[in-house]
Amino acid sequence: MIGRILTALGPWGPMLFGFGFLAPLIAQVIERTGATPPLGLSPLMVGLIVGPLLGLSAKLRGRWL
Repeated sequence: MIGRILTALGPWGPMLFGFGFLAPLIAQVIERTGATPPLGLSPLMVGLIVGPLLGLSAKLRGRWL
């Protein structure tokens, strides 16, 4: 059962990494640097937009770099 779930989620690993790791990391970097996010968004909102987009880019291209 768990094997099937992991197999199904495997190709979406970069997107999950974007949501689970990159989004909070981007939000923390914005907060620590004191940068003002565009359009009045909160730092977490910016992270939740940019992180998954980077993950989707990695998924579609097949690599992170």
